Amino acid sequence: MDALLYSFTGVAIAEIGDKTQLLSLFLAARFRSRGAIIAGILVATLLNHAASAWFGAWVAQFIPATWHAWLLGGSFIAVALWLLIPDKDDSGDSEVLKYGAFAASCVLFFVAEIGDKTQIATVLLAAVYPQTWLVIIGTTLGMLAANVPVVYAGRWILERLPLAWARMAACAVFMLLGIVTIVAGQI
Repeated sequence: MDALLYSFTGVAIAEIGDKTQLLSLFLAARFRSRGAIIAGILVATLLNHAASAWFGAWVAQFIPATWHAWLLGGSFIAVALWLLIPDKDDSGDSEVLKYGAFAASCVLFFVAEIGDKTQIATVLLAAVYPQTWLVIIGTTLGMLAANVPVVYAGRWILERLPLAWARMAACAVFMLLGIVTIVAGQI
């Protein structure tokens, strides 16, 4: 269950203020079909994170077990620092928008996740935890937990929650997770 818990929590927190939340807001403003947007996010995340997790599981065979706590804890600390750098919405008006809410959400989310901190976290989590499916499920649920509220209530949330404060709080949580993971791995 650690794989599921760490994967869910890590991605849900890392998504705060991420470009995919801005993309969710953009898509919700562009399309009326919230269900189609969410289905597109789900499919894109499953495909992207499954490929990332399988890659991480493959890489794990080359990493000594004694490094796992350091790798996972270090990655949490790196994501904490990365969270301090604000993302920007670089989706713009895309040709893919003409294909509807589901296709646009699926394609734009898949592309936005390439090289993103949550994709890298998925690779690292799958390298540490042998339960690859639990990592995929956890990261996908974390992505949905962070983005579905934005699809439904994005403008309202953005008017009341300063993103700079949210990023700082998420950074602190990730730092704490990183330190606890490293210390627990040494015990």
